[in-house]
Amino acid sequence: MNDALLEIHDFLPCRTPQQWIENALANQDLMLIDHAHCEKKAASTALSLMYRYVDNTELLNKMSRLAREELRHFEQVLAIMKKRGVDYSHLTPARYAAGLRQEVRAEDPGRLVDVLIVGAIIEARSCERFAILAPHLDDKLGDFYNGLLKSEARHYQDYLGLAEQANGGPVTDRVRQFLQIEHGLITEPDTEFRFHSGPVH
Repeated sequence: MNDALLEIHDFLPCRTPQQWIENALANQDLMLIDHAHCEKKAASTALSLMYRYVDNTELLNKMSRLAREELRHFEQVLAIMKKRGVDYSHLTPARYAAGLRQEVRAEDPGRLVDVLIVGAIIEARSCERFAILAPHLDDKLGDFYNGLLKSEARHYQDYLGLAEQANGGPVTDRVRQFLQIEHGLITEPDTEFRFHSGPVH
C-alpha cells in the first residue's frame, strides 16, 4: 500500500493543509456525514457513466465494480454513524467537485476524458486524506479509514487508465490543468468544513 500512496502523493499537487486536519478532528460527526454523502455520490457518478457510455466494455466493468464498492463503503459509514449516534442528514456540498467539474468540456470524447480525470483526482485526494487522518482517529475509525486506502487507490488508477483509453493516449497536459484547480480548492480557505473542503480558519 505504501507504493500506491507514494504514487498518489506524487500525483497530487499538494498535501492536505494541517489546518484542515485540525478541522476534521474537531468535527468528526460532520466528517462522517459528509463522507457518507461522498461515497453515495461516487457510486452515482459511476452508474451515470455506465448509462451514458454503454458501448465501452472496460468502463462498464470497472464502473460496475466501483459503484458496488462505493455503496458498500456508504453502508459501512452509516453503520459507524449509527453506533455513534450520528444522524445522516442533508448537507450542502463542498465547492470541491463543482470547482473541478467547471472545466469539463461539453462534447465527447473530451467530456468523458475530463469526467474520468476529475474522478481520478477526487479518489486520489480521498485516499490521501484517509491516510493522513487515520493515525489521529480512534482505533475503530482509524482502522476503517486505513482499510479504504487500497480500494480508493485502485479507483484512482482505474479512472486514470480509462481517461487515457478514452483519449487514445496520455492525458498529462489535461491532468495538469485540473490539478492546478485542485491545488486552489485544497489550499484556499473555505467557509464550511467538508471532507473535500479547504481549511476553515
